[in-house]
Amino acid sequence: MLMFTAFQSLASGLNNRLEYVENYNSYAIENMRIYKIPASITLAQGILESGSGQSELARKSNNHFGIKCGSYWTGGKTYHDDDAKNECFRTYNSVLESYNDHSEFLTKNKRYSELFLLNMNDYKAWAKGLSKAGYATNPNYASRIISIIEDLKLYTFDEEINTPKPIREYISSQSRIVQTVNDLNIVKVKEGDTYYKLAKRFGLTLRQIHKYNNTKQYNQEILKTDDIVYLEPKRFRSKHNKFIILSENSSPIEISQLHGVRLNSLMRKNHFPSPDEQLRKGEKVFLR
Repeated sequence: MLMFTAFQSLASGLNNRLEYVENYNSYAIENMRIYKIPASITLAQGILESGSGQSELARKSNNHFGIKCGSYWTGGKTYHDDDAKNECFRTYNSVLESYNDHSEFLTKNKRYSELFLLNMNDYKAWAKGLSKAGYATNPNYASRIISIIEDLKLYTFDEEINTPKPIREYISSQSRIVQTVNDLNIVKVKEGDTYYKLAKRFGLTLRQIHKYNNTKQYNQEILKTDDIVYLEPKRFRSKHNKFIILSENSSPIEISQLHGVRLNSLMRKNHFPSPDEQLRKGEKVFLR
């Protein structure tokens, strides 16, 4: 019985890690493209620091990287015992904010500057560099990060920086795909299309295609002819426009879909209280 219980615990831990990777790999990949931090490192740190998203700090404060307040932090705060009692940790409104702040933390902190001289595909050097720079006090930190990366094959996500996504293989054979929305692959809906059919056609899971299009959470499940459906994650910002002036009444979720900018990022940039808020013609909306 003891052996069976231990096996159950190991299986549960692996499932939590796999689910974590499925949920947040797109955040890590997008940040890799912007900040040049290997996605494997970001995901492994998130898994280790947050207990695969199950720690109290992660669940209650959306802090997935154990980042402490520091003297310049002006955002939300919470207090937990760590190396010392009652230490101050940063809190975030979303997991996405935590991922963005983790990237900013590494790129703006001088003690991590040598990391960005390393090869992007050398996750072992990055793990050792993080440990050497003092990201964590555990002397085995680097080996634990490397173990997570190799156990889950997270290094495959690092290849996204240099190689096209699998979905791009369909471009030449599927004329309905275009790349005109924020340099992202989309498909325009034709009569009879459903999210399930599109997901199956382009090698995606139903969960992925809903997530890319903000449809699962906000219940926009009905497809109309010529609707835009994204086949990969939207970007955190527009590559082409700093802002737009609305030519007609619209909502944040509609703007997100039309311009290929993630809904959470769009709402944060413009301080929108709701994804369904009605914005009037002539309003200025920032896209980066």
